[in-house]
Amino acid sequence: MGPLVVGVDSSTQSTKVLVVEADTGRVVARSQAPHTVTGAGGARESDPRGWWDALATALAGCGDVVREAAAVSIGGQQHGLVTLDAAGEPVRPAMLWNDVRSAPQRDRLVAELGGAKEWAERTGSVPAPSFTVTKWAWLRDNEPEAAAATAAVRLPHDYLTERLTGTGTTDRGDASGTGWWDSRSGAYDSRTLEHVGLDAALLPRVVAPGEAAGTVRAGLPLPEGILVAPGTGDNMAAALGLGLRPGQPVLSLGTSGTVYAVTGERPVDPTGTVAGFADAGGGWLPLAATLNCTQAVDRFAALLSLAREDVEAGSGAVVLPFLDGERTPDLPHASGLLYGLRHDTTPGQLLQSAYDGAVYALLTALDRVTGPEAADDEPILLIGGGAQGVAWRDTVRRLSGRAVRVPQVREAVALGAAAQAAGLLLGEDPAAVARRWGTAEGPSYGAVPRDDETLQRIASVLEDGDALLRRPGA
Repeated sequence: MGPLVVGVDSSTQSTKVLVVEADTGRVVARSQAPHTVTGAGGARESDPRGWWDALATALAGCGDVVREAAAVSIGGQQHGLVTLDAAGEPVRPAMLWNDVRSAPQRDRLVAELGGAKEWAERTGSVPAPSFTVTKWAWLRDNEPEAAAATAAVRLPHDYLTERLTGTGTTDRGDASGTGWWDSRSGAYDSRTLEHVGLDAALLPRVVAPGEAAGTVRAGLPLPEGILVAPGTGDNMAAALGLGLRPGQPVLSLGTSGTVYAVTGERPVDPTGTVAGFADAGGGWLPLAATLNCTQAVDRFAALLSLAREDVEAGSGAVVLPFLDGERTPDLPHASGLLYGLRHDTTPGQLLQSAYDGAVYALLTALDRVTGPEAADDEPILLIGGGAQGVAWRDTVRRLSGRAVRVPQVREAVALGAAAQAAGLLLGEDPAAVARRWGTAEGPSYGAVPRDDETLQRIASVLEDGDALLRRPGA
């Protein structure tokens, strides 16, 4: 057996750990431990110490083989605001990516710092309420004592990496989702930081791709002195885990939904539909995200007393499952909307309409993220928990008119972190490592005629209901 590496996915709901053979990609051990998420309405929070405890539990669940690892990397949920005091302890629970309380601060920041076009040109993205900069602005407005007590600001993956190494670092991929990283210069944006009252000294050093973040400290559940890779955001890690080449579209169906692709051109979208993220290497990862994906559709199924696959075709109804507000389209105050109910509408048809509403929001951004490198006949790679569902898969095929491929790997984020650790250890490009591992292989499902009638019906309801969906408390 060759050298072993550890890949970690610290997501919204749980921590997953893979122990992987660096040469072959063979998974020799895996484990998982849950997280606790609290909050009602627009609030979503977690105690960062719970992530660390979950990591320790998941590592222990992998057994003694963890003690043989030679490198480790952390992939983590993007955008979360972790505030630490001078002793390195959390000042308050972390505000998670799907905490949308900062929508008013987002609107104010966009207006005060030059408008959407200027934000897109400078940072690559028009910030959504999920972005870290808007959460920091919310904290200063609503909990000024907590903001004043903050001696360090971190992202979720930064927090865990720092617990491993003792040094504050991040990477360009995760930094690009904060709203205070200038994608043109690759440095923190002093204008934005000054405007929101955040000292750059409170932020972690941005580690270059291929550079080690440090080594593991003594007394931790990993071998002392092994390499710690930079880590990255969960979407960037998944792109590494699939070994993406430019133009390959990915649609991830999880608690949130995302569509993204690796490109060679720095993305700039002043409409805010596409976030112009950096990837974990030297390229870019334009991405569109929805807050409401599998969890929202599962909730709709539960309301109808149906199982996930109990869908029926033929409804003229439209369901917009915006149960937690929405990011794409930009409707942070929205709630779910049902239109077109008839006497003969069945529960199964309503459930299919919920799938349609969730997938539509992602597909509207597909052409914007793939870039000029994309081929029209390139299959969409489906990943995430929903990719295993027939109803999700068939809905994507019907509404996109494209073939899909479902990679056999179930833990793309943790596998991407493992590929990053292996690349650091072996001196190779992590995406090339993942391609050698064959991570994107899996069954393919052919294209079917695109359902333009359903697409147009959803578009019409979105347009007609725009004022209602934008109303606070709707």
